[in-house]
Amino acid sequence: MPGWKGLLGILIGIGVLLLAGCDRAPSQPAYQPRFGQGAGGQEQVYIFAVHPLHNPARLFEMYHPIVDWINARLPEGRLQLEASRNYDEFDKKLYAGRFHFALPNPYQTVNAMNKGYHVIAKMGDDSLFTGVILVRRGSGIRTPADLKGKAISYPARTALAATMMPQYYLQTHGLDVTREVENRYVGSQESSIMNVYLGNVAAGATWPLPWRQFQREHPDQAAQLEVKWETAPLVNNSVMARDDVPPAIRDKVAELLAGLHESDEGRAMLAQLSLSRFELATDRNYAPVNAFLEDYRRALGGKRE
Repeated sequence: MPGWKGLLGILIGIGVLLLAGCDRAPSQPAYQPRFGQGAGGQEQVYIFAVHPLHNPARLFEMYHPIVDWINARLPEGRLQLEASRNYDEFDKKLYAGRFHFALPNPYQTVNAMNKGYHVIAKMGDDSLFTGVILVRRGSGIRTPADLKGKAISYPARTALAATMMPQYYLQTHGLDVTREVENRYVGSQESSIMNVYLGNVAAGATWPLPWRQFQREHPDQAAQLEVKWETAPLVNNSVMARDDVPPAIRDKVAELLAGLHESDEGRAMLAQLSLSRFELATDRNYAPVNAFLEDYRRALGGKRE
């Protein structure tokens, strides 16, 4: 029988998998525009949505302090943080123009540019925007070809760093990911990691930030895994504003995010994201993403499993 640490790991894994597959975000009612009385009259509420970097509970824990910090310095309005239970839900709401501000991944970013959004800032540390492919230690997997006939976990089809970039890496290193493996889209970064730990898949893809978080919070389980391959980096996640957001609000939010690293309080919040800073940016920063997508489509023949 497994020891208490093994049982703890299994219970953690079951909890993560159940949360990733749940049908409703925790205590997250459908958004309705709300207004409150501010010093200058009515206060506009702006939705700030973050794509599913983590499950909804973890995402609120990590991003709500930043939203509160911005709200304390944004007298002209108030941001309301919104999480989505999965990538499909986030994509539908983003492309329908539901959010005033959004923090999408770069693939969602280039798509949203045609849906009434434009980049105002981005996460720094582009060197961290890589895909990592995890296996269990002692698995005997040495090359991508060793995964033939096996299953690989990913958070979601539209996760750029944690799905598309690892698939491109494997496809260009001797493994046909459209025919030779079973691709499982399991709903969240944590779930993709836990599927490897639990032995449900031979390998799992994620990106450095959630992997580091997992190592900090579950060191015993993380010690049983190893990063087998890491992709080349790409441009990190963006912050976008809908075109009808007043310029003064849009610019203030961008300025506040870009200044987070200048205070001890801000640096502490960024540390929770394993990030050094946000920085000002525009649509032009994401030209490399379009180039990658062209390479991806050529390599995989336009096919997605």
